[in-house]
Amino acid sequence: MLHRRSAMQACLLLPGIARAQGDAAEWRPTQPMRIVVPAAPGGTTDIMARMLAQHLQSRFGINALADNRSGGGGTIGTMDVLRAPADGLTLLSGNIGPQAIAYSLFRNLQYRPESLAPVGNMIRGPNALLLHPSIPARTVPEFVAYLKANPGKLAYGSSGVGQSPHLSGVWFCQLTGTEATHVPFRGAGPLMMDLVAGNIQFSFDNLTTSVQQIRAGQVRALAVTSADRNAQLPDLPPLRETMAELANYEVNTWFGMFAHGNTPPGAIAVLNREINSFLNMAETRARFAQMGGVPMPGSPADFSAFVQAEIAKWRGVIQREGLQMDIS
Repeated sequence: MLHRRSAMQACLLLPGIARAQGDAAEWRPTQPMRIVVPAAPGGTTDIMARMLAQHLQSRFGINALADNRSGGGGTIGTMDVLRAPADGLTLLSGNIGPQAIAYSLFRNLQYRPESLAPVGNMIRGPNALLLHPSIPARTVPEFVAYLKANPGKLAYGSSGVGQSPHLSGVWFCQLTGTEATHVPFRGAGPLMMDLVAGNIQFSFDNLTTSVQQIRAGQVRALAVTSADRNAQLPDLPPLRETMAELANYEVNTWFGMFAHGNTPPGAIAVLNREINSFLNMAETRARFAQMGGVPMPGSPADFSAFVQAEIAKWRGVIQREGLQMDIS
């Protein structure tokens, strides 16, 4: 009788054991994945999404695609991710604009930092000050003198309101005491097309997406926004070294993956591991080097701490400059 009762108890426990084993099984996508790009095709945000989508597709044997949802300085695409199920199948290719600057810049932002779960950083790099070749300036001081001689007459483009190229231009004009008209675009691709065509006179753009046009002579680069030079274009000085007014100027941009804030930790862990695997590949490092970017591997906790520091940094910059606007 005792043996029979023990056997019955063991049978009753089996479903529970099976469930526990199933719960402990590693998360794996079994349905198509989508990486939302909150910008137009052609920029670094878009490039990172497409590169990672290809990697995830090959690793998991499922379809993975990049889905461009541009507008609102990256906030429209961010909200698209937050409306999707929190199941790990939808990622956001985020960046410094909508995931750091926006929290202090926009009065009517519909999400907060805790709305998103940082999954993994991917790449960082500077912006570059780019001129259309028709502008008669070869150095930053010459360009500042030209701006002062033509107050408000030059237009500068950015990849969107609230993105780092926009703030790079705002800060540059404020520190140098110059005036220019800001023209926002829905991503770096459309911006570069209008700069090459001469429809705008200058811009600040991610070096990772503008390096090819610089090398081809389609645009003239004067300096980078980082504190140090970039290995891909070592002749370009940091802006802070070109004029005394710019001594404190430093902007670094970054691009990484986020998920809905309620995404299961198991899914976050697996996706972070795949991002790091992708970043450690020799071909990835070679491609990033060609773009003038540096891989940024690390844990979700590392990325979360990094993002929080960026939010605090840009809050200080924006508050000091008195910048506030609404998302249109």
